[in-house]
Amino acid sequence: MSGETDLAKMLQSISVTKRPDDYVVVALSPTDDVPTLGNGVAAVIDEHEGPTVISTIKRAAHEGWPHDFVAAWLTIDVHSALEAVGLTAAFSRQLGRAGIPCNVIAGFHHDHILVPHDKSDAAIEVIEALAGESA
Repeated sequence: MSGETDLAKMLQSISVTKRPDDYVVVALSPTDDVPTLGNGVAAVIDEHEGPTVISTIKRAAHEGWPHDFVAAWLTIDVHSALEAVGLTAAFSRQLGRAGIPCNVIAGFHHDHILVPHDKSDAAIEVIEALAGESA
């Protein structure tokens, strides 16, 4: 399953799923232990300055990890190919026009975005409205 590459087809079938928890993005120092996935840790990104951890707000509080961006995790329910062109641009452009910041995480099967938790419903509406547009 390599995913869809046709932008028009991706936009026609675009929908969004919101994960139930709120998430935070945490910057750890290079000397911190890197947490394993699970138990509230959803992603770990290896960066030169130290690991970036995306976790539930509950896990971050438990660990004492400082954070300032509380986000909703939205999944774009289109299996886009990694070489697909235009999907990220389409939804990020519309979110930008609506004044909603988004941080994109590309998975093999789907794109995932972190948006401010208080703007998640509006973000879903903006993205799903793309289904009515042509590429």
